[in-house]
Amino acid sequence: MNKPSLLLATMVILLVGLSGFDASFSFENDFPLDLIESDVLAFEDLVGTVEILHEKFRSLAVAMPEDTYQWRPMEGVRSVSEIYRHIAADNFFVPTLMGIAAPPHTGINEDASTFRAFQERELTRDEVIETVDASFEFLSRAMHATARDLNRQITLGTSETTVGDVWIRAVVHLHEHLGQSIAYARTNQVTPPWSN
Repeated sequence: MNKPSLLLATMVILLVGLSGFDASFSFENDFPLDLIESDVLAFEDLVGTVEILHEKFRSLAVAMPEDTYQWRPMEGVRSVSEIYRHIAADNFFVPTLMGIAAPPHTGINEDASTFRAFQERELTRDEVIETVDASFEFLSRAMHATARDLNRQITLGTSETTVGDVWIRAVVHLHEHLGQSIAYARTNQVTPPWSN
C-alpha cells in the first residue's frame, strides 16, 4: 500500500474509532418516534419546489424569442418548443398513473401513446406558454389531491412503487429539463430572467 492510501486508511479507522460509531445503531431504536414519523422532507416542500419550477419554466419560455422555438442543438434532439411540450405532456400524464384524469382537451390518459401524441401537437409560442402554465397548475392540484396517499402502492411500468416516489421522480425529471432549457437559452443568448 502506498503512503497516501495508508494514511487515508489510518485516518478513516481513527475517525470511526473516535466517533463512537455503534454498529447496532438504527433509526427505530435511536431516534424519538415523533422524529421518525415526521417527514424529513415535507411533502409541501416538494409541492413548493414544483411551484418554483413552474415560475422558472414560464419566465424562461416567455424570455425565449419566437424564432428560437424551433432551434435545436443538433439533429435528433428536442427543439426548444419540443422540450416545453414534453414537460407539459409529462405534467398531464404523471397524475393519470395515480388515477387522476387529465383535462379532457389534452387527450392524455394512462396510455403512454397519448402522452407521446400530445407532444406532437403543433403549437405557437403563445400556445406553448399557455400549455406549460396549465400543465403546472394541473400537476400542483394533483399533488395536493394525493397528499394523504403518498404511501399507496402503484405500478410504474413493470415495477411497484409509491405515489410519493413518483412525485419525487417527476420533480427530478423537471429539474433535468430545466437545466436543458437553461443551456438552450444561454446558447441562444438569452439570460434566464431569475439570474439577473
